[in-house]
Amino acid sequence: MPSTSLPATPPVLPISEHEDEIVAAVEANPVVVVIGETGSGKSTQLSQILHRRGYTRRGTIAITQPRRVAAVSVSRRVAQELGVSIGEEVGYAIRFEDRTSEKTLIKYLTDGVLLRESLSNPELKQYSVIILDEAHERSLNTDILLGLMKRLIKDRASDLKVLITSATLDGLKVSKFFSGCPVLNIPGTIFPVEKFYSTDRPTNYIESSLRTAIDIHVKEVPGDVLIFMTGKDDIDKMVSKLEERIQNLEEGSCMDALVLPLHGSLPPEQQVRVFAPAPPECRRFIVATNVAETSLTVDGVVFVIDCGYVKQRQYNPSTGMYSLDVVQISRVQADQRAGRAGRTRPGKCYRLYPSSIYQKEFLEATIPEIQRTSLAGSVLYLKSLNLPDIDILMFDFLDPPSRESLEDALRQLYLIDAIDENGQITDVGRLMAELPLDPSLSRTLIEANELGCLSQALTVAAVLSAEITLRQTRSKEIERKRKRRELPDGSGWGDHIQLLQIFESWDQADYDPKWCSDHDLQARGMKFSKDVRNQLSQIIQKIAKGPTDLQARRGRKSDPDYRKLRKALCVGYGNQLAERMLHHNGYHTVGYRTQLVQVHPSSVLEGDEYGKLPVYVVYHELINTTRPFMRNVCAVEQAWVKPILKKLEKLNIKKLSGGSTAPTDSEPLGNKQVSSPTKATEIKQSDVDSKIQAARERYLARKGKK
Repeated sequence: MPSTSLPATPPVLPISEHEDEIVAAVEANPVVVVIGETGSGKSTQLSQILHRRGYTRRGTIAITQPRRVAAVSVSRRVAQELGVSIGEEVGYAIRFEDRTSEKTLIKYLTDGVLLRESLSNPELKQYSVIILDEAHERSLNTDILLGLMKRLIKDRASDLKVLITSATLDGLKVSKFFSGCPVLNIPGTIFPVEKFYSTDRPTNYIESSLRTAIDIHVKEVPGDVLIFMTGKDDIDKMVSKLEERIQNLEEGSCMDALVLPLHGSLPPEQQVRVFAPAPPECRRFIVATNVAETSLTVDGVVFVIDCGYVKQRQYNPSTGMYSLDVVQISRVQADQRAGRAGRTRPGKCYRLYPSSIYQKEFLEATIPEIQRTSLAGSVLYLKSLNLPDIDILMFDFLDPPSRESLEDALRQLYLIDAIDENGQITDVGRLMAELPLDPSLSRTLIEANELGCLSQALTVAAVLSAEITLRQTRSKEIERKRKRRELPDGSGWGDHIQLLQIFESWDQADYDPKWCSDHDLQARGMKFSKDVRNQLSQIIQKIAKGPTDLQARRGRKSDPDYRKLRKALCVGYGNQLAERMLHHNGYHTVGYRTQLVQVHPSSVLEGDEYGKLPVYVVYHELINTTRPFMRNVCAVEQAWVKPILKKLEKLNIKKLSGGSTAPTDSEPLGNKQVSSPTKATEIKQSDVDSKIQAARERYLARKGKK
């Protein structure tokens, strides 16, 4: 390990007064739970305390964060306090970005990055201390890490210390999980926060937040305002409307104002603005997602406006469908939000909901992510650890996910060749686990390399990972449509091909940002996809056995029907297939989750001369909005689908899990639970008929307009 020492001049925060108590507990126990109230300094000071006490002589101190923006901003704060450059003694690592070096002693990283590191080094020997911060958020990866730390500490009890930290975590529950480890409670510097409730729920929380913000600005003493919104779209609307309202205020009626957004997809240079001091005689309005609830301390906040909602991604394992729902926050989240107002002096929190809703309707704590998301990536990771005694259905989780979710993950992995019919991870699965991608995209890349179209598949994976969307701008609708018509159309094969063609067109334009704006695309998102592609290229060259197909893109002739790429996508998305229903442009999903779906209206997938869409398609995800839709769809051939359908006949969940003995209900799913891949068994015929008629009418109407 490097022996570079760090200057030790951290600010005096409440946690500093408990340094001796913390160090004594850490010395005497392999695992310690630290419940630190908001403002206690746990995220920035724990690592520095343990560094001062010599723990970095044995290895690096790792501190995980559930969010990328938190890992980056907290590491920058610690580097600043210690007077060192980021990336040297203090650094961070997030997906697709690593700012560490051989000098690094204190390393902030996302929980997902730590999981990935453990693949190549299961004992994580490079670390002397692992701190799982903000554990109360119960991110999927943090919950997996809790289970792994429980196992790891048995092997490294003499030279590894694990700390689980949070402001609101159920410490006794975690203590019990870790065989009665000690729980330390550290007070914070929370000043009194006066809470104001609405008499009823507003019909429009953006407008209500806007009115409250203007009232504060006009009537209240100086102090910054933190406004919680549900997501980027709400934030953009709020920022725009708030700036307009402030500009229309009578000159001289109030101080200057600066409105700043804060969310996970902001570029670093804009994130930094939020943490810089406010200009003199100026009030800042920070409009944020729940990323500002914890870890990130924005100095100067005196007022908080809490809309009472959060945008949450939910996954239904029985349908394989995602929904992005605006849901009520929990009481824990509400308290975290209010606490942001009392960091530097007494504050006020304006809750846009009645106190009765807080008491009676809000859940006590947030539902853990592990109980509301697809577990395919996590199960692949657990399988790749090669621990002979791991039975996925019996793995030791703090809060176990549903059996249905675990079974769903096992089926997904089996159908894309990551595990064999006996639940053993395959060579393909091991390669997939080393790629920082969803399993479907990882499998696509591996198959593409075999078929000789890796270069194209890398582009598709990068653009999908960067979540490039064709967004509407403020330009007039007719202008927007004109720009969209100038974009490539996917050659009729679908959205994956269009995304590839768009990137290649940008490549031919020498990555000119103006090309993006001319075609109504976000230049920053496109640049991110280019960076992701470069990093994926480097990763796959390291892990792939044999040569890789990574020739230069420019000047290469494209396959007119993109047949190799579409075949690779079919293999990668083997669990995300749909078959067109006879005489109908609707589809039903193929496999063990048969249901009616439709192609998303934004898709460029085209039908034949009669308007009929391809017989088989693969989709990137199912979403449930006004109805079930397939998003990002690509046409595939029936011959490629047959091997996947055949695998369904051999599907036995108990074997896939890794269990040694089969239960009485372990009849192979191919015989018992799997729906016919050619028939939608759960759909009433009357529903089908009405949908067919409606689709026919829509098609005739479109045809008549042409």
